Amino acid sequence: MAAEPSLPRRAVAEALGVALLVLAIVGSGIAADRLTDEAALTLLINAVVIGLALAAAITAVGSISGAHLNPAVTVSVAMERGFPWAEVPQYIGAQLVGALIGVVSANLVFELPAITIAETTRAGAALWLSEFVATFGLLTVIWGAVRLRAGAHVAVAVGAYVTAAIWFASSTAFANPAVTIGRIFSDTFTGIAPVDAVPFVLAQLAGAGAATLLFRWLAPALPRVADKAVISHDKKRIEP
Repeated sequence: MAAEPSLPRRAVAEALGVALLVLAIVGSGIAADRLTDEAALTLLINAVVIGLALAAAITAVGSISGAHLNPAVTVSVAMERGFPWAEVPQYIGAQLVGALIGVVSANLVFELPAITIAETTRAGAALWLSEFVATFGLLTVIWGAVRLRAGAHVAVAVGAYVTAAIWFASSTAFANPAVTIGRIFSDTFTGIAPVDAVPFVLAQLAGAGAATLLFRWLAPALPRVADKAVISHDKKRIEP
């Protein structure tokens, strides 16, 4: 059996995966916004790029870190004893660093200042509910695949779900606390004002927790961890 990657290597892989994801989110938003004045077309381009980039990022780093790429996923897996709580801070820290690297890279690629604080207001009960629902759905897809031992299809399923959720969720489905915080630092199409990020993150964590508890009841006879395509190493880490 191959040696388990060290925690620093896994953390770097998480940062890399999130950086690529946020680069795709912010960069495609900037590009689409510049290329067309049609809001629907801009959102469509952004959604397709995000879904493809997420599937690619999961595939790229999944065998190293488990490709959580999302603090809500990391916490949810720890809730199910599939990931050690002691490593949660390192993973979340790496995800936040990756988000910052990704947003700065996107800004610079499009000749913008490295950091600009977003002013886009995204507030209100409907948007908070939307983030709860979008993240609930994301963890539903992940846990469904894990419990049904369909881990090989998780990257495609998650990418497809996020692409769809961007359209059916009024908040455009951030569904990721690290991504939400990263998007504070780009005053562009995908940005979010700092004051609005906090309720988004809380709604995301609540949605992820609710889905995790539901699947604990829905599939009690199945192991809380599944095949290696979804969960790797002796500590049974998820690869969404």
